[in-house]
Amino acid sequence: MTLDFLRVRNRRVRRQWATLDGTRDGAAPEENLDGVKDPDFLALGMGATNMMAMLWSLALGRRVVGVEMRGDPSLGVHWNIREDLFHHWGLIDKLMLERYGEENLPHRGDGRLFSLAECFYDPTTAAGAVTADEVVTGFLDTLIGEPSHIGGRIFHTEFIDDRYKDGKPNRVVTVLQPPEPPSEPDLSKVGRTALEALEGPSTFQCAASEVMVLMRRYLEMIEQMDLERGVTPRVRLFTSHRVVSTGTDEDAGYLSWLRREEGFVDCPDGRKRIQIEAVRELDYNGKFRRVRVPGSKVIDLGVPKLFMIAQGFNSTDAERLGFKQEDVKVDHHDGRGPTVAQADYLAGLLEILVDGRLRRRIASEFDKEGNEYWVRQIAVGHQDDAEVGWILVQVPDYKTFDPILAGIVAPGTHKKSKEYRAGVQQLMREFYLEQVSLIIEMPVEELEKVQMPYGPKLFSLVERAGVDARVAVNGVVGGDTFGNGHFLTSGGAITGMVGHAYRVLKYWEAIDAGVEHDVAMRQLADGIKQDTDWWFQVSAQEFSQAVPINFGAERIAKIEAAAGGDSMARATTIDATRRHRHSLVPLDPSDWRRLLVRSGRMHALALPPIPETHPDLRGPDMMPADGMAGDAMPGDAMPADAMPAGMTDMEVMGR
Repeated sequence: MTLDFLRVRNRRVRRQWATLDGTRDGAAPEENLDGVKDPDFLALGMGATNMMAMLWSLALGRRVVGVEMRGDPSLGVHWNIREDLFHHWGLIDKLMLERYGEENLPHRGDGRLFSLAECFYDPTTAAGAVTADEVVTGFLDTLIGEPSHIGGRIFHTEFIDDRYKDGKPNRVVTVLQPPEPPSEPDLSKVGRTALEALEGPSTFQCAASEVMVLMRRYLEMIEQMDLERGVTPRVRLFTSHRVVSTGTDEDAGYLSWLRREEGFVDCPDGRKRIQIEAVRELDYNGKFRRVRVPGSKVIDLGVPKLFMIAQGFNSTDAERLGFKQEDVKVDHHDGRGPTVAQADYLAGLLEILVDGRLRRRIASEFDKEGNEYWVRQIAVGHQDDAEVGWILVQVPDYKTFDPILAGIVAPGTHKKSKEYRAGVQQLMREFYLEQVSLIIEMPVEELEKVQMPYGPKLFSLVERAGVDARVAVNGVVGGDTFGNGHFLTSGGAITGMVGHAYRVLKYWEAIDAGVEHDVAMRQLADGIKQDTDWWFQVSAQEFSQAVPINFGAERIAKIEAAAGGDSMARATTIDATRRHRHSLVPLDPSDWRRLLVRSGRMHALALPPIPETHPDLRGPDMMPADGMAGDAMPGDAMPADAMPAGMTDMEVMGR
């Protein structure tokens, strides 16, 4: 068979395919670009920080454009939310009504005015298993006569300190009076610093995705309203787009230095003109990849007066503009000196009625040499919703999840084999359920029967921050892209929405007051850095390890001399163990969007009460509910370094 014959046959086969497969014009459909060029505010990344910044800009009469490549918000975690967000939304609602009038604002499906604050919380409507789309469309009100809101109240705030004391198990349980939510937005509280918000108590709980969907729908409805009326749109959204780039988003790291100007075009005065492209997401070999839509054209957004990049922890766009993050080091006076603030956690979503509860636990764990480690767990639920039981547990530094060391697989088993990977997952699940059992006081055998839509998944938190938030004459970096502290306080959400986004409002107010652009930009960038520094300040206590930080370096040295230990040698071992664990369980941020349901039952009963007795002091026949924290009496004082920021009005009991 000759080569020419093969070529002829292949051409004939392709022609036959063409007779069966319909054809269409290869060009991508034209996009409506009304109101796109030279916006006042451009949001690169439409997460919580940038959408709040868009809302503030819109409320002050600015024209806004948002660019996001992931479509609708999908972040699955639950946030503990300070009341400041409710007040901020209340002011945005007021400013929007005063500026545009009710006829030029979006309305909900039942005809009522779309109020951000009211959709989030209203004491006259119901909470529970409610989505933002159900509230906005009026679905529940129209069909079953039950108006609802998405924010759940926190009725139980509990802190369990199970750290050893004088070498013995010790338990101190702190039960706090639940914060009373405001009945309506208090505009006098708008303008509190991010530090004041972070140190205040969490009042509400809500799925991160629902908070963001609420803002997204508001912006979408304004855009649609203006397009239908044929007026210049106040809002334009591009939700499957990115700044023009070569290759896939995962390629950006090593190619960024080649294409610094691609998508970000220098103007003579130093400002950036920005071009975007439509992208298509595909699941390729277990990872999300994005490629430019074939046949689509570059969209020139012109030169925005202000743009902000807030695209999460890793942003190739910020990197392309020269932005760099540095590890944040903290000296906890534990003998190791300044160390990178980092910790590993396992996250999981169980269908357990944690309810309107925020429960924290800190405990002592010991390696085989008897060295002490402090680990933390947190359980977050949602008012009247038995499907929400987000529980995060810290992995002690000595834990490897190595199935060979655990004796589950034979020595020499390849790390990429099915047997080895199954062993890693088995060890992770066993450890996770053991830790979950300790914080919610349910036996492991009962937890095994509970449905788990997500996890347990390992992820690593490393505190990092930029030096300067300003990356262009007309551009800044915000949100987690600028820096990230510890997440257990939901600090990122509050820092971004209440801190960084509000700084954008102050920028526009400064411009309206006649302040020069460069001066206003400097104030904006410095404000973003200050908010993030406050987040680090609140986060610092969440990373302390080994000997309590208030012991001081001299006492730690004496303890080590008596015990024959060496902090520096231990630190080296810890780092090596963590690297080994990460090699076994690669950390993939995209896993947050991958649900893998482990089937089981829903636990819709209330959690058992917290026993007074430390887990290590309980006998085999002791019932989990022996002794109740709900009947707490004043007792031992909570150690100052153990109490998370914002916890006040304590009732304490100790044993």
